[in-house]
Amino acid sequence: MIRRIIKIDEEKCNGCGLCAKACHEGAIDIVDGKARLMREHYCDGLGDCLPACPMNAISFEEREAPAYDEAAVLAAKKVKEEKLPCGCPGSACQAVKHADTPAAPEVPSRLANFPVQIKLAPVNAPWFDGADLLIAADCTAYAYGNFHDKFIRDRITLIGCPKLDGVPYAEKLTQIFANNDIRSVTLTRMTVPCCGGLAFAVKTALEQCGKNIPLNIVTISPDGQIM
Repeated sequence: MIRRIIKIDEEKCNGCGLCAKACHEGAIDIVDGKARLMREHYCDGLGDCLPACPMNAISFEEREAPAYDEAAVLAAKKVKEEKLPCGCPGSACQAVKHADTPAAPEVPSRLANFPVQIKLAPVNAPWFDGADLLIAADCTAYAYGNFHDKFIRDRITLIGCPKLDGVPYAEKLTQIFANNDIRSVTLTRMTVPCCGGLAFAVKTALEQCGKNIPLNIVTISPDGQIM
């Protein structure tokens, strides 16, 4: 049938996950750092997700699409409530299995600075000047086994979780970028939607700082794979 349905511009999407949270029907997922309409029959065409998008990446279109299936939406909500009492995809319980390999020998820490929490780090800390900066979502260091050598080594490290800290990072990161000679920024984030908030803060700070600082975003899955 021809009906109104949302359209997501992946070029504009920053993967913040706010649209997925605003979609009460659960039609949207974050896949490879981008919002995607994964279940067209869950989309009611009312557009609760539109005002939630900070990048204006969502619009309406009239096209051939499956009819809105309210029964399927309600059934999916029931399952989700049973699995996720808090309603947060990042809190989904999942067992992670790895191959049984011999334990690696103890390796030295590569951490070059302290404190590492974004909200605790001084804006004008001396180690920022001339630094290649790593901004890491808290969980990434636990998910990726070789995190110190792969990401922390030869970088200055800041960590944070916008969902748990509940503070706006963009303003402080803007000050850090603007007031120091940051050579590059590497962001490590998880695949869960709430990590999109950290990516959004970093991108916003880079846009506002008035400098052209290279950014590399690495997405890591709960089982330790680089996506």
